[in-house]
Amino acid sequence: MTQPVIASRQHPPAESANTQPPVAPRPHLPHGHHHHAHHEKPSIFAALQSLLYLIVVAIFIITFCMQPFRIPSESMESTLLVGDFLLVNKQAAAPDGAGTLLPAAAIHRGDVIVFHDPVDASLHLVKRVIGLPGDHLRLHSGLVYINGHALTEPYAVYRPSPPDNFRDNFPRFQSADPEIDSHWWIRMRSLIENNELIIPTGNYFVLGDNRNDSEDSRYWGFVPREAIVGKPLLIYFSLQQHEVEDPDTTGVLTQQATATPSRTHASKIDSVVDFARWGRTFQIVR
Repeated sequence: MTQPVIASRQHPPAESANTQPPVAPRPHLPHGHHHHAHHEKPSIFAALQSLLYLIVVAIFIITFCMQPFRIPSESMESTLLVGDFLLVNKQAAAPDGAGTLLPAAAIHRGDVIVFHDPVDASLHLVKRVIGLPGDHLRLHSGLVYINGHALTEPYAVYRPSPPDNFRDNFPRFQSADPEIDSHWWIRMRSLIENNELIIPTGNYFVLGDNRNDSEDSRYWGFVPREAIVGKPLLIYFSLQQHEVEDPDTTGVLTQQATATPSRTHASKIDSVVDFARWGRTFQIVR
């Protein structure tokens, strides 16, 4: 029995005007081997079923494994920039791996973490872990000392700013910064020994990499272990932040672009290229 085949499109051989093409008899297909066209095409139900599977997998990943976040502030520059979109590993969140399918990763000094704001739990913050449970921590002239030894921090940025004794020489009680959370100000007094802050069990002290422009553990206290959502894995997209141009300057640019069509086309291409920081795409967060 011959099987149906799909031949490529070719020009048929030339026939004489008097010759009729032979008509081949229709081959008989045994019972159970009849083919129907609608069986060869995927049904709408199958397509919807595949889409449903993808949605379920995506929800599973977002709920238990990964979650996207966007960076809205400058406190972690230059490690993380405003407009960066992060993919966060949530397996590092649950203590001792409880409630997760994979073992939870330990929290180490220097890790960047995403966590619930200790003051407003509805918000998410991202900072770097500096102090671990049991550490004796102190800041002197902006530099971090852990258990009496200066901490090497290649990621920290100290941009020029007015002096601030509380921020740069922490902990300090001589002057209270108005941005300090009142509950933290009271609790901090009971945790200081020899001008060093002792970090309790199950808590972490975090700072922003942009050290002189970051509202962090200095101002609102520790991050409890159960408040940690996860660790950023990579930057999967980074949106370029454009400053608002002067209206007069914008008008001049518009007039020049109108007068030169080729320049208009070039400016459109530049706007697409400048839309994102393409070099930061899929960059690992360290």
